[in-house]
Amino acid sequence: MYIFFLNPFQNVYFCGFKKETKMSKRYTITAALPYTNGPIHIGHLAGVYVPADIYARYLRLTGNDVAFICGSDEHGVPITIKAKKEGVTPQDIVDKYHAIIKKSFEDFGVSFDNYSRTSAKIHHDTAQKFFKTLYDKGEFIEEVTEQLYDEKADQFLADRFVTGTCPKCSNEEAYGDQCEKCGSSLNATDLINPKSAITGNIPTLKQTKHWFLPLDKHEAFLKEWILKGHKKDWKPNVYGQVKSWIDDGLRPRAVTRDLDWGIPVPVEGAEGKVLYVWFDAPIGYISATKEWAERVGKDWEPYWKDENTKLVHFIGKDNIVFHCIIFPAMLKAEGSYILPDNVPANEFLNLEGNKLSTSKNWAVWLPEYLEDFPNQQDVLRYALTANAPETKDNDFTWADFQAKNNNELVAIFGNFINRVVVLTDKYYNGIVPSPSNFTQVDEEVLAAIKAYPDVIASSIERYRFREASQELMNLARLGNKYLADEEPWKVIKVDEERTKTIMFVALQIASALATLSEPFLPFTSDKLKNILSVTSSAVEMSWEDISTKNVLLPTGHQIGKAELLFSKIEDEAIQQQLDKLIASKKANEAANKTVEPQKDTITYDDFSKLDIRVGTILEAEKMPKANKLLVLKVDTGIDVRTIVSGIAESFSAEEVIGKKVTVLVNLAPRALRGVESQGMILMTENAEGKLVFVNPDDKSVANGLHIS
Repeated sequence: MYIFFLNPFQNVYFCGFKKETKMSKRYTITAALPYTNGPIHIGHLAGVYVPADIYARYLRLTGNDVAFICGSDEHGVPITIKAKKEGVTPQDIVDKYHAIIKKSFEDFGVSFDNYSRTSAKIHHDTAQKFFKTLYDKGEFIEEVTEQLYDEKADQFLADRFVTGTCPKCSNEEAYGDQCEKCGSSLNATDLINPKSAITGNIPTLKQTKHWFLPLDKHEAFLKEWILKGHKKDWKPNVYGQVKSWIDDGLRPRAVTRDLDWGIPVPVEGAEGKVLYVWFDAPIGYISATKEWAERVGKDWEPYWKDENTKLVHFIGKDNIVFHCIIFPAMLKAEGSYILPDNVPANEFLNLEGNKLSTSKNWAVWLPEYLEDFPNQQDVLRYALTANAPETKDNDFTWADFQAKNNNELVAIFGNFINRVVVLTDKYYNGIVPSPSNFTQVDEEVLAAIKAYPDVIASSIERYRFREASQELMNLARLGNKYLADEEPWKVIKVDEERTKTIMFVALQIASALATLSEPFLPFTSDKLKNILSVTSSAVEMSWEDISTKNVLLPTGHQIGKAELLFSKIEDEAIQQQLDKLIASKKANEAANKTVEPQKDTITYDDFSKLDIRVGTILEAEKMPKANKLLVLKVDTGIDVRTIVSGIAESFSAEEVIGKKVTVLVNLAPRALRGVESQGMILMTENAEGKLVFVNPDDKSVANGLHIS
């Protein structure tokens, strides 16, 4: 059932959801385990961690028992590849990035109840026990199969150690487990023209024994549970991808790998084999919950085995199949665990019109953001939420980030709070005034305040976090409009009692914002609560209080001094970020630049015809009406001559004077824009595409010396 609230200041209707059933009081919320081969970037934040944190914070505010769980995913092939490249151990890699990721989350304010890691003993024990339970129940198929083997590296090639052409979309850079272009799940043997990612060799086939989870055995259950049971409440993008997988027919999937990095398979005859990372990683949610429960003195089992617990997985779209098909099949096969109530996966976030790429450094890294924008965590949280890729891929731009801060956080939210606090200090020494008679407008505003918790809650509970963030901003807009319409700075000159009422109402809006902003803007919420002095139990309020209490900030309450909640972000700061990306793009272009093939072979006699000398540039000036050309006077040791050179886009005339250069002096003269050029300056390009002089590295080399 829906209830509609009219906001008289915007002439729009808010839709709040009235809950007919009793809300579950226990929640297990998981956020996808970040992979420890690099730091966190904005794609991870927008897809998983910001929406998950909003949801967890909201549930705590509404009085629920919440276990918000995450941790580092530390096994798998990419880590071993990175370790080989850097000449260190896999443990060195995961230790390094686990520390970086954990600190980034803490500094960014993600409110995990526990952030664990899959290299922990409790995880190894939990994963091995889970595997052994399924093994003892006969839930695996044991098969000897032919797998790709690198003779040069003398090892079997796990999926990520194999690259080749995708059989479905012809992407030539597909991996052995998945094509990241079309999203298809693959086996390494499916690839066309496979090659080893270790040596580049063409692999051979060799027999090996592995254990498989027969997903086809669970197909009927998955159809009933997802395609029928969650047709109406799962996001269309999630439901559609799962349906496509099931409709295509499920097949057994290997849960073990030939690898020396990971969790050893705990059965006889499995020496040299580890649990496949996508079998062990989701079990990490369970082991992290166990670790947390031990630390706080709770029983972990109700959070995973009680039917009254609501389990929600926050993931990116590339992990949908694992959380909606494979992990539920594992849980069902084990038999004692609950299944996820929802898997609200987001789509991908692009950056400045291009796909985020960690390998190409086309990303906004969280540690760098926190350094470049100190104490501005909430700005990024808001920008990512307001532009979240909830139903389709979306684009992050630095211009939009700046606009979200300057035009919304500063100009709307921050402006309203600042005006309220400054005026309260000016008129009443920071003491909440006593209201007199409320006008119809006042009553409507106070009623709208009471409606907002349900309005925002409705959006959050349906995983519409972007919508929820805009409803929060609508409350700040309501406050600004109320002040602009009522004009207390004018009214105080003629009616002090009316002014007290206006300021009382405005302070109630500010108080509501302090609590309702907490899921979205936790640092701002804390700051605002301190400004309003509502951190003590006497005036601190819950989410529900805003809907039920007639007075949020009581008459006579002393608030603090004004303090800016947000600061304007200048163009210079944005340009610095764009310059970083431009530098990354140039570096990528240079790295991918094809080296020109060798020209036709010449004889020594051909080369001897070239007269190449050391020279010095004596004078330089810009060629009129020519962007690329400089007119140079060059001392070649045999004469001083004019040479026209196309280097003006890389050098100014002033900075080349005095440069030692290499000159081809016997090149036939050529007229360029009416100036006869008598030779050629030898140049090359650096990684950024800028021209560089080819010259002797010893400045004492005399002009005129022959280069041979």
